[in-house]
Amino acid sequence: MNLAGQVALVTGAGSRDGIGFAAARALSADGAAVVLASTTDRIHERVTDLQAIGGRAVGVVADLMDDGAADRVVQAALQLAGRLDICVNNAGMVAVGGELTDSVAHRTTDQQWRDALDRNLTTCFTVTRAALTAMRARGYGRIVNVASTSGPVQAFVGDAGYHAAKAGMLGFTRAVALEYAGQGITVIAVAPGWIATASQTDAERAAGALTPMRRSGTPVEVAAAIRFLADTSASYITGQLLVVDGGNALPENRTWTP
Repeated sequence: MNLAGQVALVTGAGSRDGIGFAAARALSADGAAVVLASTTDRIHERVTDLQAIGGRAVGVVADLMDDGAADRVVQAALQLAGRLDICVNNAGMVAVGGELTDSVAHRTTDQQWRDALDRNLTTCFTVTRAALTAMRARGYGRIVNVASTSGPVQAFVGDAGYHAAKAGMLGFTRAVALEYAGQGITVIAVAPGWIATASQTDAERAAGALTPMRRSGTPVEVAAAIRFLADTSASYITGQLLVVDGGNALPENRTWTP
């Protein structure tokens, strides 16, 4: 329970089978009070889930693309205990009710491009900006940005905006890490590969079966990386990208199978 007394904020935590809630559960299990945020009322179900296993949690319904929403979720964390120690920026991809983009670059509309950057990169910026104010006041903080292998490491066909946003998260991570390294605040990016969340498609599941480990990863496995980086002991790691992809980025010769 070495996170006892700490307060964590996890965005994009509405799905029971998603990375966000898995991270929240891991942080809660080690004693942190957790503020969960998502775009829908189902976040209150996740709060109930954590409370059922003895966790202290509150939920905030907020679309982080709206003006002032990031400040509101950070304020909810401060209201718990007057502090914010851990911020996990997991919100992104596509909000519930949205549509996946499947357009190559020359068919991508201005709106699709702006939506991808705003949803995945700008939300990370606004929440981080709000969190930094609280963390700087205490001289301590752990910020973990959930990026993707798509953009920083690899690419798939059909969503240039998403790749640009996730690659941008890595650049943002490095810049902020450098700016606040001397103030007790670390900033790390985690890059999941094919992960078996509730929203995983059949095509993504098939791609996961072709990784060196012959399976997709699980949200719990990504959450383990987040939990490690959120720890007080992870104090000399900042500005880096931790890839959680079952070795999928390793093979140069894709015809070879282990």
